Amino acid sequence: MCRLFGFRSIFSSQVHTSLVGANNAIINQSEFHPDGWGVAYYLEGTPHLIKSPKSAITDTLFKKVSGIVSSKTVLAHIRKATEGSIDLLNCHPFQYGKWVFAHNGNVKDFIKIKEKFIDKIDRKYLRFLLGDTDSEVIFYFLLTCLDIEKKDISPKEIKDNFKKFIDTFKEIAGEFCHDTNGPCTENFLTFILTDGEQMFCFNGGKDLFYTTHKIKCPDRESCDYLAESCENPVGNGQTIQHLIISSEVLNAENVWHQTQVGDFLLLDKHMKLHTFSINS
Repeated sequence: MCRLFGFRSIFSSQVHTSLVGANNAIINQSEFHPDGWGVAYYLEGTPHLIKSPKSAITDTLFKKVSGIVSSKTVLAHIRKATEGSIDLLNCHPFQYGKWVFAHNGNVKDFIKIKEKFIDKIDRKYLRFLLGDTDSEVIFYFLLTCLDIEKKDISPKEIKDNFKKFIDTFKEIAGEFCHDTNGPCTENFLTFILTDGEQMFCFNGGKDLFYTTHKIKCPDRESCDYLAESCENPVGNGQTIQHLIISSEVLNAENVWHQTQVGDFLLLDKHMKLHTFSINS
């Protein structure tokens, strides 16, 4: 299926290494996921999207974009199509206002049940459904359920709304597949969603790893933003300096954590990381 990369930091950073230079860089994964790519990055609070239906590993534009992007928030995706044609409109991330969304997964028997999801989506979103993927439909269904466009929504409200989203998804499409190597025709709902400040990540059956600190920061002697959390783990609801989300472990200097199916990560506007499982 697809591959995901998400980055959120208190200061602007280049992500060239993660996208192109690391051993498991997302560009290398595109050899097996050749059906398009997209990069979203935020400048002055506004998302900028660059997408292509070409394979990232053969597209010189991907390397150019990866080399120039410097931002506090980046979301990247490479696609292996399961639903929808290989077309620019079907490339992730998808955008609505400040929100961008990338999905690694599939909705089982999507064509048969698509209208059931459409019926659950707030009418204001429907005219922005431009492609023919299950992922784009899920994006607007998720925005409808989370109701996160309103100001000052609390982590508890987001958690409660997300559980309702999951319950409704299962009522329509069935349970998630818990085998990351299972048939691509089964239900998988791994995704990253962000508005440039908040970032939400969910393991819906496909592998997802995250890191918030390094073993030892190589810039610790010169970095103005060095904090205890840069080199140490933090508890639930505590403040971090950066968050990296990836379908694969990217490098050895960061301490990586593997999420389990049902794990939901919520990074709020104050850079506090909240985690919970829909299974508990």
